[in-house]
Amino acid sequence: MKNFGIVRQLSWCSLAAFTVIALFASVSAQNVGDIGGGIFRPKNPETKKSASRTPKPVVKTGHNPPKRNTAAELEAHVDDLLEKGNNARDAKKYDDAAAAYQEVLKIKPKDPRAAYGLGNVFTDERRWEDAERNYRDASIWNPADVDTLVALSVVLVQPLSGANNAKRFAEAEGFAQRAVQLDPKNAVAWDRLGVTLQSRGVFNAETEHAYRRAVELDPKFATAYAHLARVLRKMNRGGEGAPLYDQAIELAKDPATLDLIAESLQSEQQWEKSEVVLRKALEMDARSPSTLYLLGRTLINLRRHSDAEAYLKTAIELSPQTFQPYLLLGETYLVMGRLEDAEKTYNSAVQVGTAAEQKQVAGVFGFEGVGDAYMKAKKKSDAARLYQSLDLDPGNPQVTRKLSQAH
Repeated sequence: MKNFGIVRQLSWCSLAAFTVIALFASVSAQNVGDIGGGIFRPKNPETKKSASRTPKPVVKTGHNPPKRNTAAELEAHVDDLLEKGNNARDAKKYDDAAAAYQEVLKIKPKDPRAAYGLGNVFTDERRWEDAERNYRDASIWNPADVDTLVALSVVLVQPLSGANNAKRFAEAEGFAQRAVQLDPKNAVAWDRLGVTLQSRGVFNAETEHAYRRAVELDPKFATAYAHLARVLRKMNRGGEGAPLYDQAIELAKDPATLDLIAESLQSEQQWEKSEVVLRKALEMDARSPSTLYLLGRTLINLRRHSDAEAYLKTAIELSPQTFQPYLLLGETYLVMGRLEDAEKTYNSAVQVGTAAEQKQVAGVFGFEGVGDAYMKAKKKSDAARLYQSLDLDPGNPQVTRKLSQAH
């Protein structure tokens, strides 16, 4: 998520600025994300609804005895709610979509389609732990559903702070393997199998085979071409891989696919090419939170922080419960020397983040970094205020030392 390189000299205290920039650059490669892991749009849950059927709604009559609903009427109402959730998700009305799927679970507490639909909403918002929890429920209630197995393989390749990520990556591979076994002609399942192998650092003939099988099954599968290109480059066969990226871009017909290709390019630090792909995606959908987030990340790595700000702010407006854009926007403000804006944005990140995510906000790329910048600007009282707020990471001896220096 970083790799900021050497950023232009900033207007605020230059020593502080270059200290922060150097720190950012030192961890740049760690947070780019697994290729194909961060942006994935699983299809909506299917319903039994048909165009010829006019569903009968469930009727509530206040204080009068409730109308007795037949099983068929309840199923019709469930289908209507699922359709409502699907349509809201497609319109990026994520709160409405989640509410519709949750209403299904009140009527049918173990409906796997509703749990899967909720997982999809959280995947769109990059709320990985929430997505995982719902996908696991869906898989328990319908163990042979390939779409759910594929979705689980996606969320489990997302590294989580403080988690046993090696175990998660292995489990992701297991779900992808299961999906391939159940549906050996499913190109998406083969592609995700390749991604899970890559998450474990496996770049060999097995990974190559998974991607080649995906494009054999679906010769127009743009994402799989991009993933195959990545593997070939890792296997020192870049000459074979480079044309596959171009083929993937040419084949891509929707923003979600272009996002996947751009993320793969980002994982190889191909930021300029990633920007071209993401701008093409925005031409198709100017309100895609994932595209806006990835473009913001690209612009930061191209040292165009002021340009990145607008895209990250729009991503937050469209998906206000998603943590990563807040974190990246806060870091952007920190690099630009806009410390009050950075502090405000980090506070917002804390409000939406999980416990593990909140801990990220406490570090040198969060509140501690803002405190350090205040110290270098000789604003000790502001620095002390920031250091005192770092109860997100209790017992940090470095912060304790810095706090004593600020008094």
